Amino acid sequence: MGRIIVSQNVSLDGVVQDPTGDDGFARGGWFSRMSDVDREAWAEVEYAEAVDADAMLLGRRTYDYFVTRGWSTQSGPWAGRLRSLPKYVVSSTLRDPEWANSTVLDGDALEEVSKLKANLGGEIVVYGSQQLMPILLEHDLVDEFRLTVHPFVVGAGERLFGQTPGSLALRLVTTQILGAGLSHLTYERVREA
Repeated sequence: MGRIIVSQNVSLDGVVQDPTGDDGFARGGWFSRMSDVDREAWAEVEYAEAVDADAMLLGRRTYDYFVTRGWSTQSGPWAGRLRSLPKYVVSSTLRDPEWANSTVLDGDALEEVSKLKANLGGEIVVYGSQQLMPILLEHDLVDEFRLTVHPFVVGAGERLFGQTPGSLALRLVTTQILGAGLSHLTYERVREA
């Protein structure tokens, strides 16, 4: 059975909406404000995560974000690793994915993701995918959260943990300072035996 790992950039107050400012959210763009030192340290952690991953699980908008920014054609070890990974895209509209090794999951999202988790081994990493997150959280499909916390209070916007169907028990596994201003926190899901 696979482990679903949510890997997110979040503001200090938990906002995940429009980190690059591309979607027109008035308070977006906070991700782009990190220093070069922070960006380099962040990239090292993200690349290492991609090396350890066995697959990616993405919503349609996040998939499009990666493709439109050239991740499907860029050179370099990180882009090459992401290109080589199996990618599973939850979408009812995507028909011909252009990124290598992409499979569209166009049925019921809960059923498709549950089957994927049951049939794949290793780490299935979820980036972004805010529309998919409520399904993953509601049905307790997430095993681990890896959060890169950016030192900005956005004050409004969609949060990683908006409304949840109940409380989530988590255990802090690791903390790491990245660069001069980022924190990288890893939490495991704690389930009753």
